[in-house]
Amino acid sequence: MATGGNPNPGQPRPQQPPPGGSPATPHTHMRPPSMSAAHYQGLFHSPPGHNPAFQIHMGASSTPQTPLMAAAAAAASAKRPPQKPPTRPPAPTSAAAAASVAAAYKAANSGSVDLTPAARRNKKRKLPEKQLPDRVAALLPESALYTQLLEFEARVDAALARKKVDIQEALKTPPSLQRTLRIYVFNTFANQSRTIPPPKAAEPPTWSLKIIGRVLEDGAELDPAGVVPKHNPMYPKFSSFFKRVTIGLDPSLYPENSMITWENARSAAPQEGFEVKRKGDKEFLANIRLEMNYNPEKFKLSQPLMEVLGVEVDTRARVIAALWQYIKAKKLQNPSDPSYFMCDPQLKKVFGEEKMRFAMLSQKISQHLAPPPPINFEHKIKLSGNGANSSACYDILVDVPFPLQKEMTAFLANTEKHKDIEACDEVISASIKKIHEHRRRRAFFLGFSQSPVEFINALIASQSKDLKLVAGEANRNIERERRADFYNQPWVEDAVIRYLNRKPPGGNDGPGAGGS
Repeated sequence: MATGGNPNPGQPRPQQPPPGGSPATPHTHMRPPSMSAAHYQGLFHSPPGHNPAFQIHMGASSTPQTPLMAAAAAAASAKRPPQKPPTRPPAPTSAAAAASVAAAYKAANSGSVDLTPAARRNKKRKLPEKQLPDRVAALLPESALYTQLLEFEARVDAALARKKVDIQEALKTPPSLQRTLRIYVFNTFANQSRTIPPPKAAEPPTWSLKIIGRVLEDGAELDPAGVVPKHNPMYPKFSSFFKRVTIGLDPSLYPENSMITWENARSAAPQEGFEVKRKGDKEFLANIRLEMNYNPEKFKLSQPLMEVLGVEVDTRARVIAALWQYIKAKKLQNPSDPSYFMCDPQLKKVFGEEKMRFAMLSQKISQHLAPPPPINFEHKIKLSGNGANSSACYDILVDVPFPLQKEMTAFLANTEKHKDIEACDEVISASIKKIHEHRRRRAFFLGFSQSPVEFINALIASQSKDLKLVAGEANRNIERERRADFYNQPWVEDAVIRYLNRKPPGGNDGPGAGGS
């Protein structure tokens, strides 16, 4: 089909506009009465078996023709023999699909998608829920104070966030303080009667061994009476300091269960002390063994390493750090190769080498670290006297958590205050939304009051654009459809055949209504 050919030979050809005519002048007689671009929407899809030459020819008219395109144009311009209209392609099932088809067609004919102002409208930037827009701030000078409060709140939130991060990092390696743990060991007894013969229906003689511990404050001294003080909830309980507690009884007096063991891993909750109760009326020595529960784990240093560092029990990390400080203070690092350090006579006793790599320090030091020795002491079970007998006290140094650690943990876990803040933020956001709504209503009525006619016309035009966008007609070019050139394009003949082949929605008799 030639570019200037008449698509319908039986009808008069539409007149071309004069060369000097203005494109803005409408020519209503040039538009066919029963055909508009809306009827051709969805008809420009090529079926699966469509001729590729026709697809190429549907490009922009300004593109130079290739031999294939010229042949296709010549074949189209020749008179077609009577033939059966092509089968109807599947029509779009939604307005969005029709809009996409029209957009594809316009892109093929104009090289780019021509969008109307309604489709090019930029999306409004979404303001934060608590921020007032500039228009409201201009109407309310008092809003400057609210803006300053928002800025101050942002600074406070940033400071709190930094502090929370610092607290979380500090809790990963919690600091500890050294305190004195005083262990009280004593026993009580009951029904230790020495009368012969013993009275009838009397309770059997019993005794109880008690081990209780308390963390002492700095400079605190107990009264001479040796009364056990109350537990301070700021410090861990007594059983938290030990991994295992073993009490050995006289096997000749208690052959069945002479060893009593408590393990921290099997304990459900920390305890303030231990108590062992048995039947018996004979005195003996009880062996008590306490294995410390260090967190982080501590080790006992070998004698050569103890002479270098001057400590007996410490963690692996602190031992390595102390060795590095020793090497740095003695200037033993090799200047030519900093990855090595020289061993002085004291380090030779530890490592047995003239020089050593820093990377091997952790491995070499393992053979000089051993589990810390347990604490062993004896207590004689006495069954005579008044009240508690043979009360003894033992002091050991323990590491207790920093006093503010619990408060910092509780501060991070506290969500009640966060809920109150969130509730206040919701109230503020609701108020800001109401202010937005009132500002929009004010602008609407103010515009209407200033110029009612222009306001209504602009409103109708805006609504029309939105309606076209929803209906899928936003990509139509009305001015182009008014001109005859629009209907002299190569695709018109095929589109008309497809349009006539479609069955009318009412089932009326018409072209293409019959069965094919």
